[in-house]
Amino acid sequence: MNELEKYYQKFNEDKRLLSRHGIVEFTVCMKYIHDIIGKRTNLNIADIGAGTGRYSCVLADEGHNVTAIDLVNKNVSQIKMKSNKVVAKQGNALNLKLADESQDIVILFGPTYHLFSHEDKLKSILEAKRVTKKGGYILVMYLMNEYAVITYAFKEGNLQKVLSENKLDENFKCQTNISDLYSYVRIEDINKLASDANLERVKIIGVDGATDYIRPTLNKLSEEDFKTFINYQLSICERPELLGASSHVMDILKK
Repeated sequence: MNELEKYYQKFNEDKRLLSRHGIVEFTVCMKYIHDIIGKRTNLNIADIGAGTGRYSCVLADEGHNVTAIDLVNKNVSQIKMKSNKVVAKQGNALNLKLADESQDIVILFGPTYHLFSHEDKLKSILEAKRVTKKGGYILVMYLMNEYAVITYAFKEGNLQKVLSENKLDENFKCQTNISDLYSYVRIEDINKLASDANLERVKIIGVDGATDYIRPTLNKLSEEDFKTFINYQLSICERPELLGASSHVMDILKK
């Protein structure tokens, strides 16, 4: 078991996605997934890096043929316990055991968080492209550089630590590696990956905006005000000037 698997054996993904900041992320993502699906039914959807199946189970319940693939056995087992409609398998985003052009939609929400080189990130996208039908969609999620710098370095008081360990370059770009578990990007990195994969961009979305910066504030909102915040995030998530400040960015690509 590698360090990533050990980490996710302990990490409570369900708790995160059921928190208010997780609800914002899920609601925005599902809005755009539903936009792509439209009125179509019985689509083949692959959820790569599916975690504990938050997206997989909902999409299967909506009548789609969902294959969920995750690196961590614990997550795969949880998906199987939650739903008998999802085909859940252990697997690696860099080497998908799926047939060429077999999927209408590929969701790639977790793997790029933990792939550290441009080449490996690109390989995961090209694998997703391989299994996607012509005219199909690939949704890739990224963790953003500025969220990591502002939150971990400045807000949580780790600035001197990351500077002494050379985790930030002179342009404040995160210099992480496998021992750090997470990899962070900027918009120009996302643009290059989409270009190198030769995929058409449909939209790029700042999924959660300021949500992760203001978790305590969100938790204090009334239900009515929280619903209004979600509507606010939905209204601004495509604004280009806000993309890089979001903690998560989703690139919607078409083959």
